[in-house]
Amino acid sequence: MSLVELIAQADERGLAASGLACLDRCVPLLGGDDETLRPVWASLGDDADAGEWGERLEQARCKLDAAGAGDEAVTLAHRMLEAAPAERSAAELRVWADACSVASLQIHRLLDTAQDEASSVDSRREGRTDGMSPLVAAELRRQVVVLEVLAGHGPAGLRRALEVSTEGRRVLRAVVSRRSRQQG
Repeated sequence: MSLVELIAQADERGLAASGLACLDRCVPLLGGDDETLRPVWASLGDDADAGEWGERLEQARCKLDAAGAGDEAVTLAHRMLEAAPAERSAAELRVWADACSVASLQIHRLLDTAQDEASSVDSRREGRTDGMSPLVAAELRRQVVVLEVLAGHGPAGLRRALEVSTEGRRVLRAVVSRRSRQQG
């Protein structure tokens, strides 16, 4: 199943986790650390109050808001953060998760030193993966895994989704660090 199809079929929790995972992997561009979005992740659990998502999201925005504007990748990451819906409604989350998917793939494409042969990330999301750059391919796999784990395991899949996101964040942090050393 393509990423587009997985997003179309995801439930509210899957959509929230999908968008959050994309944002979480891009936190290094926003000056955040590994714990910045952890409270927002916790708001997706079964025992979380309905209003916790919005409150914790706003707290994360305040922590990450200090990150200054930068290049296109940073701008895309800021847009993901700002577009996150304050309420967990399936309709709003679907739009956000879809936009986060595109933005995160585009960020990875911008930061990859290898050339991606596709004219846009949309074809990647639809399943056409020939000539994909390594960083984009890895991000696409992570997005698919997050959605599949949550579809198959519900709330029990949150831990695995967070692990996948943490791994991706570490990769992107290394890429951003290497890039800044080369530019500096």
